[in-house]
Parts: sequence; C-alpha cells; structure tokens
Amino acid sequence: MAENQEIPQDQTLDNSVNLLKEGFLFIPNRMDRYNTDIFEANLLGQKVLCMRGKEAAKVFYDSEKFTRKGAAPKRVQQTLFGKNAIQTLDGEIHLHRKLLFMSLLTPSHQQQLAKLISEQLENAIERWENMKKVVLFNEAKNILCRVVCKWAGVPLAESEVAERADDFISMIYAFGTIGPEHWKGRVARNRAEGWIRGIVEDVRSGNLSAEKGTALYEMAFYKKPDGNQLNTQMAAIELINILRPIVANATYITFAALALHQYADEKEKLQSASDSELEMFIHEVRRYYPFGPFVGARVRENFSWNNCHFEEGTLVLLDMYGTNHDSRLWDKPNDFNPSRFSEWNGSLFDFIPHGGGDPAKGHRCPGEGVTVEVMKATIDFLVNKIEFDIPNQDLNYSLDEMPTLPKSGFIMTNIHRK
Repeated sequence: MAENQEIPQDQTLDNSVNLLKEGFLFIPNRMDRYNTDIFEANLLGQKVLCMRGKEAAKVFYDSEKFTRKGAAPKRVQQTLFGKNAIQTLDGEIHLHRKLLFMSLLTPSHQQQLAKLISEQLENAIERWENMKKVVLFNEAKNILCRVVCKWAGVPLAESEVAERADDFISMIYAFGTIGPEHWKGRVARNRAEGWIRGIVEDVRSGNLSAEKGTALYEMAFYKKPDGNQLNTQMAAIELINILRPIVANATYITFAALALHQYADEKEKLQSASDSELEMFIHEVRRYYPFGPFVGARVRENFSWNNCHFEEGTLVLLDMYGTNHDSRLWDKPNDFNPSRFSEWNGSLFDFIPHGGGDPAKGHRCPGEGVTVEVMKATIDFLVNKIEFDIPNQDLNYSLDEMPTLPKSGFIMTNIHRK
C-alpha cells in the first residue's frame, strides 16, 4: 500500500478518534483537503482507503472486486447488523438469502406497510389532541415498531411496544459511539435477539402459529442452499434485519418533518402534489439530510482502477454522505431542492442513501422502497390530515454524530385534525 504513491495518504497515526469526532464529515473533510476522490488513512489499527463519487460507487459495488466478508467491525455486528448477518455475506449464499429479503419487501408488501402506518397515524390523532406536546421521533418509532411486528407476524403486546422500539433504535444509534451508548446498543441487541429467538423456537415447535408468507414464517422455515434451516440464532438475527431498518425510518420521518418546517413553500406544494412530486420531495430528504455516513468492503483480489492499486484484503470505505453531496453530481448540493429529481435519470450509483447497485444482485438495501412508501404515508398525514404548532425548540442536528437527529426530536403542540 505504501508504494501506491498516486493515492494521498493522511499521516495521522490512527484516525479512529477523529472519525468519531468528525462523523459524517470525516471523509469529505479529507477529500477537500487533498483535492481527491480517494485517500489512504489509518483506522482501527489498519490501512483503509476512502473513496467517493459515482464512478467509485460503480467499482465498490462490483462483486468481483469487493467482498463484505471481514469488512464490518465486530462492534458494528454486535450492535447494528448482528454477527454473520446478510450484510457480511457474499456469493451464492448472499444472493440466495437476498432473494428471501426481496420476496418479503415487494411493492405489495410496501403498500401493506404504508396502509398500516396510515391507519396507526389516524388512530393517534385523538390521543395527540389531548397531549401537551408530541415528540414526533418517539411517536414514530413506536408506531413503526407496532406496525412492522404486526405485518411480520411477530406477537407484540402493547405494553412491550416502547421497550422493543427503544431497543431497535439503540442498535442503530450505537454503531458510531463509544462508551455507555455503545454498550446500551449491545444490551439492546442481545435482548432483542433473545426475544425473537424464543419466538422462532415457538413457531418451529408448533407452540406458536405463524401465517405462511409473513416475515416470521418465512425466516423461521427458510432453507439455505445446502437445504438446512438457519439455526434459531441466525433466523432471529435476520428477522431483526427486517424489523430494525423499518423502525429506523423514524429518523427519516423526523427529518421530513423538519424539511416541511424549514421549507414552507415545499409543504404548500405537497398539499396538492402528484405521486411523482411527493417522491421527489422524499428523495431530496434522503439525499440532503444525514442518515448513513459510509459503507465498507474489502478488496477481493488485487486490481487497479483510476491509476490506483487496490491490494487484496484492504478495507475500503465508500462515502455515501459525500457522494450524495457531490457538486459534480448535484447542482448546489447543500441546497434543499426537490425539483432536482425531475431531471434525475434513476442512476444506481449517484443517489446512494441506501447504498448503490441493483438491490436484487448486490448489497443495496432491499428496504429502500419500504422507506419511500412509509414516508409517503407519513408526509401525507403531516401535510393533509392534521394541523399543529411548532414551539421553540432545538432543531439543530450535528454532523459529528453518527447517526444524527434534530436534538428535540421535533416537538409538535396544539395538534388537531384538519
């Protein structure tokens, strides 16, 4: 690696602390400093290549050049993904399991989830009208947890909803932290895995019935390419990888509400927007606001690209946030402008909040369509179904934190039905 003189090298002994301090801007800061789209840094005791941009994403999502095996640090597996989950697989095993995920997240499933979300939001209005204040993030995560468990066939008592939702959120918000917050995420992961593992065991033993076609049934009885079922631990981990990302949409919902507040003219347009105009707004929320900072993979075998040598085994980070704010791809990328998507060609490698490439064949998140449909239902509700006040509060969010969120969680008061 040291012989690769074409790649700028950040000379800091280890940038792990700087990564945690700078968060989403760690890679963009150095891209700007070195005037490059790729640089070498020391992270977690190893040499790492960081890259950004459309062309970089095309290479990064080439399964012949990169592997996910060994890319996700143990601390991320112990909180966000679960050990040996689908995000860490490659080849036939990954594609086989990815087809399972894709079969559970089809457009019809997306519509089912959106319909359930709309019903839950409608049901919440009377309760919200009687509350002094509503913190949208908290309400959204509980509603999403309740809905996704019902949709997936996972039994969930109403008394459990808040705790299970908090555990899913803790897994997500622990991956970029150290200390108590990280350990909170580990505890949440262990608790959730134990809960779901018990449910899978009950389904397999016949003590609990599960409807065929639900995520619970299909995950419990899924067979690997060798014909064997997943062990109950692995089945629990992968079922959580269906549930957790959908609950994570509470973050996108909160940022969407912030956008409606910050850009009142866009909110007014949405009162009579077409489906395509609503999608443009949603895409811009996902592009503009921070969600996933970067994604990692390891070089499968030596290759050269763009006059740079990639050595087998090297960890490479693709800058998702930086690519979504790349001025060569997006005019005035730091402006919020949904109309930019009226001319977007649907490229799989320039707009990558859920990763790049074909989700059926690679590592792009199969739940992207769910996110869009859930956001459609929620934005329609916020714009057309209720009226509310937004009191003084701290709506700032920090790009130093991974993930991040408006500090107040978006507080609404004086809510009433339109």
